[in-house]
Amino acid sequence: MTARYDVTLPTNNPYEQLPEVAALQVSAEFADGDTLPMAHVGASHGGAERSPALRWEAVPGAKSYTVTCYDPDAPTMSGFWHWVVYNLPADCLELPENAGGGDLADLPEGTSLGFNEALGREYIGAAPPAGHGPHRYFFTVQALDSRLDLPDDLTAARVHFMLREHVIARGHVMAVFEQPAE
Repeated sequence: MTARYDVTLPTNNPYEQLPEVAALQVSAEFADGDTLPMAHVGASHGGAERSPALRWEAVPGAKSYTVTCYDPDAPTMSGFWHWVVYNLPADCLELPENAGGGDLADLPEGTSLGFNEALGREYIGAAPPAGHGPHRYFFTVQALDSRLDLPDDLTAARVHFMLREHVIARGHVMAVFEQPAE
């Protein structure tokens, strides 16, 4: 079992500012609010840099799904996007661990990848600045009413801007990671 943080975390959920949609149940090997397992932490912080296995429920009417990892607590004005996968087919209800390798080899046909904040397409593990406090990592799945016909050079923020009118359901599992001060 993974430990939980006993510190006060920001209470804002970055997705609360978006239009309300149906709830979507998302699960991983960690529970909502748990410490992010080291398998999913950045190599620079001693982790294995592997995207977690994620599962979600089918949404009636969904034509595709997106999966993202977002840290709203990064010391920037816009947070930090660790991963974005979109155009997952409607019959895809899970991703295996390490599907975020940066290519499409472990993803269903027709899936697309956007750019993370480092301008790569791979999953970037948690790597908050030492002493910055706990960061929240939202692994979010959104069901869309269509597939997205987008250029292949978009960042995660731009993908989210383009999908905003197509989201019919959304859910996430959030984990926390902190790098103590040196």
